[in-house]
Formats: sequence, C-alpha cells, structure tokens
Amino acid sequence: MRIDKFLHAMRIGTRTQVRKLIKDGHVTANGEPVLSGKQQVNPGTDVVYLDEQPVRYQQYFYYVLNKPVGVITATTDASAKTVMDLFNSTDFRDDLFPVGRLDKDTEGVLVITNDGALSHALLSPAHHVTKVYEAEVTGEVTPEQLTSFQDGLVLKDGTQLQPAEASVVAYHEIENFTTVRIKIHEGKYHQVKRMVGSLGERVVSLRRVSFGSLQLPVGLLAGNYRALTADETAALKRDAGQPVTV
Repeated sequence: MRIDKFLHAMRIGTRTQVRKLIKDGHVTANGEPVLSGKQQVNPGTDVVYLDEQPVRYQQYFYYVLNKPVGVITATTDASAKTVMDLFNSTDFRDDLFPVGRLDKDTEGVLVITNDGALSHALLSPAHHVTKVYEAEVTGEVTPEQLTSFQDGLVLKDGTQLQPAEASVVAYHEIENFTTVRIKIHEGKYHQVKRMVGSLGERVVSLRRVSFGSLQLPVGLLAGNYRALTADETAALKRDAGQPVTV
C-alpha cells in the first residue's frame, strides 16, 4: 500500500497535506525517513510514525449511535439531517454508513460502520439477528392480545411475518397508553407499527433498545455515539455468523 494512501486513510490529512508532511520530513517507516508518497508499506507489519506519534492502520470502524427522533437514517440528504451529520470531524469518514435503518420518528440503537460484509450478514434473513423495541402504544394492550404475535402475523396486505415475542412492560392508566416490548427477527417496512396496528392500536413513540447482542449503552444520550469495544464488535460478528479473530 502506498504510504500517502495509508496516511490519508488514517485521516492524517488531505492528500496534499500528506504529501507536504512527507516532503518536510515528518514521516518515518521502520525508523527510516520516508522520501516519497509512492513508498510501499505493509500496514500489518511496518511501523509508521508521524513525528513522535505512531500511526496504526485500521481498516474497519464500528460505532453505536443512539439515533434521535427527527434524523433520517441515510448518509446524505439534500434537505434533512442525517445520522452521519451527528459525527464530529475527527470520527467522520466518507465510507461510513448505517447498518439497516430506523424511521425518522424512531430512536435507539443504530450501528454505523464501513464493514460492508458485516452489514450484509447482520441484515441477512438467514441469520435471524434479533431487534428489540420498546413502543408506547395507545390504549390498554393486554398480554393476551400480544400472543397473536407468537404465531407469525399475516398483515392486511398479505405480508407474512415471522413469529415474534412481545410483552407488556406497563400500562399507564392516567395517560391511557401501554409500554410494550417487542422482539423481532426481521425488518419489514414499518413492521412494529403495522404489528401494533393489527391490534387496533397505534404506536405513539418507538425506540430500539437492542440490535443483536448490542444493547443500547447506558448513559448514551440520543444524538450521541461511541466506538464499539472489541468485545461488542466480536459479539456482533458472532451474531452475523462471521469468524472472530483474536
């Protein structure tokens, strides 16, 4: 790999800035000054320094975002704010993208990465990666009503859903709404809202609290994100049926 591409990929600077850093003698590889941006390096074995700071190669990046209401799940949009607009300039990369989607009025766990293979595997129906939602639903919903989800609903348009698990978290009598927790293994269009609609009720607010083994991190406020830990990344790869290297 060319060292100028290596440094640019690690967000050391623009290509022009990287070439100037090399020209001015700020970059070394294996203890020797780098004289040309065309110099080849092996990111896995060569030791690259920018002045006194080591530059370590990282190919894939993994983040968890607590998506807020009012932001769309997209990389770019001409008029609406996107989840990628929530990233600061240090962490933003133009190859990052959200894994799947959450509706504009839905909040909660969203994985952001540049690992296309992992994204594809996590969304593949073959792996049945679970998603857990908490919904505030109009009216009083009983546990007995939710048993219909266990057999796999057939929606009004004929869409067949896989069996899902659901439970009542609490009924709020004064406000007359029910908090319901629903676990699904697929991601049909507006699925949770349509499932609740089959009961004759409506979703007032919706939050995804887990995606696969990844739980909504405690203390991660809506609109904030953080890098996944190595353990969290490994667990997601296991969810997706991918090998985990130590």
